[in-house]
Amino acid sequence: MSSSDLFEKTRPRLLGLAYRMLGSMADAEDAVQDTFVKWQSVEGDEVSNPDALLTTICTNRCLDYLKAAHRKRVDYVGPWIPEPLQTDAGSDPETDLDRAQSLTTAFLMLLERLTPKERAAYLLREVFGKPYAEVAETLQLSEAGCRQLVSRAARFVRSQSIRSVPSAAQQSALLKEFMSALATGSTDRLAGLLADSVELRTDGGGKATAITRTLQGSEAVSKYIAKILGRLWDKGQTFEIEINGQRGLVEYEGTTIVTAMTLGFTETGRVGQVFMIRNPEKLARLEKLMHHDAKSGALWN
Repeated sequence: MSSSDLFEKTRPRLLGLAYRMLGSMADAEDAVQDTFVKWQSVEGDEVSNPDALLTTICTNRCLDYLKAAHRKRVDYVGPWIPEPLQTDAGSDPETDLDRAQSLTTAFLMLLERLTPKERAAYLLREVFGKPYAEVAETLQLSEAGCRQLVSRAARFVRSQSIRSVPSAAQQSALLKEFMSALATGSTDRLAGLLADSVELRTDGGGKATAITRTLQGSEAVSKYIAKILGRLWDKGQTFEIEINGQRGLVEYEGTTIVTAMTLGFTETGRVGQVFMIRNPEKLARLEKLMHHDAKSGALWN
């Protein structure tokens, strides 16, 4: 197999890793392309484990991107939410539901609260199944140090209980209640589906109308959805699609998507987070379907 063929075979997994690291498909594609350029300068017959080397190059390129992203987000207007992807459910979404959660908006937001190396170590080990020795070599740390990073990150992830996601049918039922609240202005049934500590974030990036603070509490969030969003969303058409591996809503004005909404859930199945993306730069490619293999973490179009 040629070096180009080896790279193309690995590209979907590298893209899945880079997107989870960066929360931006544009940056992920750039990081993977940078990986290809560097790979071209490697003498293939000197590489004993091409997959490990490609993973190392891509991971470290992503770490470089995260340093630059941190500086940019200091000046970002309002809450920052990862770029949404329209994904396919696959042949049997229920079978892979648990593993598919590593792509959800709620999970990606959680990764943002880890240090870059914690994020990398956790993803490589827990999502992509890399052995600790390989993770340690990738991050240029001791194996014991990597185990500590992964353990610390895993404890934090478990403490947030964001990987408890209802079935696709239950998600659709929740979204119908959301749409009902928009249409009727009644918050009675919707409020009962929200966790007491629910949070609503809207990402406009200074380029679209959005709340620049996080709304907290079921009363404030349900009233905002019914009273404010009801007036904003009646201008276009709303459709249910799969966003980042779970059911979500998109609002169209004409032929343009102007809002994408996805949810995060508590371990009891209530809505704990509402994410609304209105930044047009993040919505530009949402109509483009991405395939996701939950077992390998790979992404491709």
